[in-house]
Amino acid sequence: MEGTVNRIPGRRWRRALTALGAAVFASSAVAACGSDDGGAVVNVYYPSEENFEQVVAACNEAAGGRYQVVLNTLPREADGQREQMVRRLAAGDTEMDVLGLDVTWVAEFAEAGWIAEWTGQDKSEVENGTLPGPLATARWQDKLYAAPKNTNVQLLWYRDDITPTPPKSWSEMLSMAEGLRAQGKPSTVLLTGAQYEGLVVQFNTLVGGAGGKILSDDSTRAVVDEGAVKALRALKDLATSPVSSASLSNAKEDPIRLDYQKGDSAFMLNWPFVYAAMKDANPELFAHFKWAPYPAIDADKTGTATIGGFNLAVSEYSTHKPAAFEAVRCLRNAENQKFSAINSGVPPTIESVYSDPAMAEPYPMRDTILAELKKPAPRPITPAYQNVSTLISTILSPPSAIDPQATAQRLREELQDALDSKGVLP
Repeated sequence: MEGTVNRIPGRRWRRALTALGAAVFASSAVAACGSDDGGAVVNVYYPSEENFEQVVAACNEAAGGRYQVVLNTLPREADGQREQMVRRLAAGDTEMDVLGLDVTWVAEFAEAGWIAEWTGQDKSEVENGTLPGPLATARWQDKLYAAPKNTNVQLLWYRDDITPTPPKSWSEMLSMAEGLRAQGKPSTVLLTGAQYEGLVVQFNTLVGGAGGKILSDDSTRAVVDEGAVKALRALKDLATSPVSSASLSNAKEDPIRLDYQKGDSAFMLNWPFVYAAMKDANPELFAHFKWAPYPAIDADKTGTATIGGFNLAVSEYSTHKPAAFEAVRCLRNAENQKFSAINSGVPPTIESVYSDPAMAEPYPMRDTILAELKKPAPRPITPAYQNVSTLISTILSPPSAIDPQATAQRLREELQDALDSKGVLP
């Protein structure tokens, strides 16, 4: 998965798209600005992404020998990615130039002084046309520290043969599922309920969909307000419902995708990678496999979803910063984001890419994705996010044991201790 939960496995996207992507890629006009780092090697550290080496090759061609981008693949698991970069940056490693950061890591790396601020023309070029939601994940304390490369949001997936009209709210989803169960039809609701970042994403999305907050805007106080209490109640309602999956407390993205492909479930909350995977795995079910905005507790906020994705940052210790900033601008420009979307299944952060005709076939749900990206529920932006996430996933697991008011109070107390660097992590 992407970082912790949000990478879309490119290998599951249709191989037939490769020819289309290659044609699109060949026609791209990649603009490269001047650099005074002639002949420098720009080391890019990024997680595995299918076909990303082709983007790197195109940027090297555009650089015309002024510098060379070298791709270094990080470990597959998010913890391994972060650990490698943190260890080397803490030692002042000058060999790392460009860093692929999960959207939840930017504040931590910026606060530690490990990544360089984007300023001047570099900053303007990144901000121009980039969706505000993904762009917010690249900022810390009103400064830009990274360039959004790709993004992600979860959708509600359903079957139009048993549910012609999708639910518009969380309570309607549960009610419809229970009605299907009474008729002996597929009725299970699948989501990521295991004790990891996937559970945090569900909680955060529900909090946003109830108009609530987990932390204050400046990330110094644990708020966990009434909207968050409603989100806890919603998780509890599902976990104790007869339409909940028996494996909810152990469920992660790929296992619930596999469960849904069996045809026994009504609804699934998951990332867009499931679309192409369903076409390959169960063509008969694929004919009825549809999508809708993530259902909110407040129906007026349906479509409010947690943003995932990866940002590209320049190491503060890089000895080739001008070339590194230029390389990042190339790696994430509109043409290369389109190529990566079509060939690797990673949704773009630049709004104009969604209207490109080449996106129609691989992204039929692109309008729904774009709508969610325009009213996101960002995860708490704090240098202490790893601690915050660990506490939330621990306290909410298993979801069936949630006591909304008591759990909210525990979250307030333990999250505040984490923000104040007190207490012991579970």
